[in-house]
Amino acid sequence: MAQQGIQRDQVKFCCSICLDLLMNPVTIPCGHNYCMGCIKTHWDEEDLKQIHSCPQCRQYFIPRPALVKNTMLADLVEELKKTGLQAAPADHFYAGPEDVACDVCTGRKLKALKSCLVCLISYCEEHLQPHYDVAPLKKHKLVEPSEKLQENICSRHDEVMKMFCPAAERTERQRELEVSRQNIQQRIQDREKDVKLLQQQVEAINRSADKAVEDSGKIFTELIRLIQKRSSDVEQQVRSKQETEVSRVKELQEKLQQEVTELKRKDAELKQLSHTEDHNHFLHNYPSLSRLSESTDSSSINIRPLRYFEDVTAALSEVRDQLQDVLRETWTNISLRVTEVDVSLPQPEPKTRAEFLKYSREITLDPNTAHTQLLLSDGNRKATQMNEEQPYSSDSCRFNSFWQVLSRENLSGRCYWEVEWSSRCTVAIAYKDIGRTGNSNKCAFGYNDKSWALDCINGCYEFRHNNVTTPVSGPQSSRVGVYLDHSAGILSFYSISETMTLLHRVQTTFTQPLYAGLWFYGAPVGATAELCRQ
Repeated sequence: MAQQGIQRDQVKFCCSICLDLLMNPVTIPCGHNYCMGCIKTHWDEEDLKQIHSCPQCRQYFIPRPALVKNTMLADLVEELKKTGLQAAPADHFYAGPEDVACDVCTGRKLKALKSCLVCLISYCEEHLQPHYDVAPLKKHKLVEPSEKLQENICSRHDEVMKMFCPAAERTERQRELEVSRQNIQQRIQDREKDVKLLQQQVEAINRSADKAVEDSGKIFTELIRLIQKRSSDVEQQVRSKQETEVSRVKELQEKLQQEVTELKRKDAELKQLSHTEDHNHFLHNYPSLSRLSESTDSSSINIRPLRYFEDVTAALSEVRDQLQDVLRETWTNISLRVTEVDVSLPQPEPKTRAEFLKYSREITLDPNTAHTQLLLSDGNRKATQMNEEQPYSSDSCRFNSFWQVLSRENLSGRCYWEVEWSSRCTVAIAYKDIGRTGNSNKCAFGYNDKSWALDCINGCYEFRHNNVTTPVSGPQSSRVGVYLDHSAGILSFYSISETMTLLHRVQTTFTQPLYAGLWFYGAPVGATAELCRQ
């Protein structure tokens, strides 16, 4: 610390031009000290301007002051030299690559202690001193050393920013900030909604997968139980037949064995009789011994093949092969169904009309569904309400009470279309199985759970679904845009003019393909509505 203090004192006796200890020190009129050679050289360079200045405080002198050696300061420097500290300020006082250097120092520059926002100059301790001593300089704004002082120059006025400049700039940037925040908050809401939808997808996938695993387990358990039952039945039948046949064979075997025993006994008696020498005895006994009992029928024993239950095994093998074929085909179908599972992740909705038009569909009206007082024209794109009935054929698909018509094409995935209308029209979408006959709610667009409808009336709009009507505000236009994302369950209606304004948005679940619809409810004769070409 003592060494550092000595070095700081030594700086005070250094020339701010050469940064060495003062040599032949002179004091100029503003009070700053320099080597006589250094300040002489500096003023020689300024001779052409005929104005001479102090390198530290920038004070100007006219004419060029005379230089006189400061004897007392020279003696002090000599005393300092006797301490052995002959070097210039320590290295850590010099500015390195990462430091802010003093803009006033010449040669090797010292570290800046402060930066002035008025002068737009950075000063070391020595060159900063006038900002503490000179009254006008005391009013300057000093900050920590900074290399970005030029950022304080107002781009509008090309001078140091005054208070009104940051205020005006702040007001403008504040407006931009609010817009940015609104955009960020909207994106946060959109992303939070997407996260919620994705979570619902995860839960739905898990529920469906768990249910499939549970159901497949039950089905396979039933199949295994059925096979085990059939296995038990086959075993029981085989064992029962085995017992019956073995019993029958053993019964025959016993009879044959008895017959063999009887025949052996009779053979022994005949043998003994054949050896007798008593003729009377022979003749008397021979008739009884020669008579044989009725023989057991065994003629089929030797000619029957030795195959008993092998046919059962063959039949079961055939069943096994057939079952394997069925399971192989069924497994292929099951695997295909599993691989076909595709989760439709939510996609961002279009933002501009150009983006919406990327999903435009070529839609035409189906004459087989049109009420008989609707005239279709322009390639079945345009419908006109008429007084007289049109020569349509009888068809069960036709609306017979309401002046309605459906599109020929079904709508799935993401699609967009526009309708140009006059007087009054209802723009709708509906399932194919909406009612067609009679004047009940089951047939009218928007009055049942099979259709969604937007009533376009001069001056106002109304949305209707399942007989619930919702007032809709928005700019009046003779053209309405309809956006459908079937898989995401999104249905949106837009007012189309020079701008595109959302009128109403529906978030639901669609369970069937949809069809575009038009209804001339309450419209005068001659009213038209057309599916626009894009």
